[in-house]
Amino acid sequence: MRDLTVLDRFRDMEKERFIYGTRGDSGNGFFKVFVGGKSFLVIASDGGGWDHVSVTTRNGKRCPTWEEMCAIKDMFFYPEECVVQYHPAKSDYVNIHEHCLHLWRPQRKSVPMPPKEFV
Repeated sequence: MRDLTVLDRFRDMEKERFIYGTRGDSGNGFFKVFVGGKSFLVIASDGGGWDHVSVTTRNGKRCPTWEEMCAIKDMFFYPEECVVQYHPAKSDYVNIHEHCLHLWRPQRKSVPMPPKEFV
């Protein structure tokens, strides 16, 4: 994941203090970003061996589109980092917010990828 201080102009420090008890840092924070003139709320974190970005639309009434998630991925991750949106087993499924999507990347490991010709 990128050093999140490059996104400081998008930070919502009031929300960060509420969530973290302090200002975010290079790997954690709450952000309001814009894609195609639309506003998104993003929580980014780097704990437990995972880089994680949680994304909702400003009004929370729909899921972000593929194109919107791609743009947000580019804001928070480097171009050559592979990140995933998981579809877990039903028994492991948790849905706290119906219209929230997540990007995940394991730290210190690469995400297995199928051969390019299969994609």
